[in-house]
Order: sequence, then structure tokens, then C-alpha cells
Amino acid sequence: MIRCDGMETPIKFSKAEKIWDGRAILGEGPVWDERNQVLYWLDIKGKRLYRTDPARLETEYWYLPEMIGCVVKGESETFLAGAESGFAEFRLGDPGTLVSIRKLHDPEPHLPGNRFNDGKRAPDGSFWAGTMDNEELEATGSWWRLGMDGNVTCVDVDRYRVTNGPAFDAELRRVYLTDSATQKIYCAEWQGSEIRSKALFHQAEEGDGYPDGMTVSRDGTLWVAFWDGACIRRFDRFGNLIQTIDVPARRPTSVCFSPDETTLYLTTASIGIPDTDCDGALFRLICD
Repeated sequence: MIRCDGMETPIKFSKAEKIWDGRAILGEGPVWDERNQVLYWLDIKGKRLYRTDPARLETEYWYLPEMIGCVVKGESETFLAGAESGFAEFRLGDPGTLVSIRKLHDPEPHLPGNRFNDGKRAPDGSFWAGTMDNEELEATGSWWRLGMDGNVTCVDVDRYRVTNGPAFDAELRRVYLTDSATQKIYCAEWQGSEIRSKALFHQAEEGDGYPDGMTVSRDGTLWVAFWDGACIRRFDRFGNLIQTIDVPARRPTSVCFSPDETTLYLTTASIGIPDTDCDGALFRLICD
């Protein structure tokens, strides 16, 4: 079901279709590989990296030696990752094998209970990722940037409980950052390794669910998966709710468009939910 809450014309999608019907514990971090026309995504708590071919409806996976919250694609089969132990790099072998990780930098050795959660590649090629308390109890998370030169800098020292995002609006040089636990989405100006003028963009209310992974489409609107909201919500650049797309999973976690923006992919989680047909599955929604 699609609901339009603003004056803008809603973008119509087909009913959410399961393209992987397994049960990920904490499905997250979808990344489209344009060269190979496949989707990579993670089960953070299940310690697996998945690769789904939407054309063939085939999914393969690799075992991970630790929890990895986010990945970005590098050259060939190389990935950069935000992991339990910090920023890392790995290369894939045959499906089903254990991934060997080369550690790059741990920005928070003084916080052993923290791990990286969500992250994205910025328009300038750098890799942004947020840390969080794995127990989700303490506000010990920050946002970190791994530059193309290998330098690591903290871009936001404010303490987060559950970091999600980021999402980048390249045209306006904006970045959106979320603290899911407090139901807040922030917006800031960004330049290189700095952010400025960070302000509250959206405060979700009781019953809305928790803003989780998100992405910005070419028209500058922000698409956000809402954990415990069973929906995806779309906001304009002023923070106004434009559209709500209901989905069959209770805990959507993140969204990713195909390059032509005709298909929206959705990861979900099953953690804490009795066995169902939809929670933990991977979905796609095709633009009508």
C-alpha cells in the first residue's frame, strides 16, 4: 500500500516482492554493483555477506569472521568494511568460504564494546561509517570517515546510540545521519572531512517505528526504512513527509536503488520476531 502525505505525486511501485526468502537475523547494508548487476548485502548478527542476482533470483553467501556493519565495493572483488574491529579490507573467494580480513584502522580501541554499524561511500569517494554500542545501551557512537588517502577522521563527535545512514545529497552537499534509538534524523552541510550546521531534520513519534538505513534519490528526496514501522518513508528536502510505502516485514532495515532508480531493494531483520514468511527476507519494489 502506498500513501501520499504531501502535494507531490507519489512514485508508484509494485507490491514488495521477495527475491530471497531466507531469514536473516539482521539484514543490512545493501550495495548495488553496477558492473556485475548484482546486490551485495549483509547479515550483521549472522556474520554473512550475501550476493543476490536479481535477474536470476540467485543468492550466494560468504562467512565473515566477525560482525561487519557495512561494506563498499572496491576494485574487482575487493571491499572496504566497517567491522567490529574497525575499518578493514577483504577480497572474496569462492562462495561459502570464510572471508579473510585485513585490518586497516581501529578508531576506537578505548571502546571495546563498540562496533561499526551502517555506512556509505560519499560522493568524493571516501567511506563514512558510524559506530555504536553493540548492546545498544550506551550513547558511545560516533561518525568516522576513511579518506581515499587512507586517513581516518572523526566527522561527528556527538554521541549516538544506534548510528544509521549516512545518506548524501551531492547537489546540496548535504549529509543525513540517524540515531535510530532516539528516532532522530539529522541533516548537515558537509565539505571533505567536516560537517557544519547540523540540525534536526525529522523526529519520529511513538508508533512510527525507528528510522534506520536510508538513501537519497536523484530528485533529492530521502527514503528511509523504518524498523518496527513496517514501511519505507520518503521525505522532501525540508523534512516534510511525502509518501509512505507499507511493506510486509515488520523490521525494514535499509534501502538501495538500482542506478536507473526503477527498482528499490529492501533488507529486513528477523531478530526478536517469531518465525514468519517475511521478516529477514530481501525484497524488491519495481517502479510502475
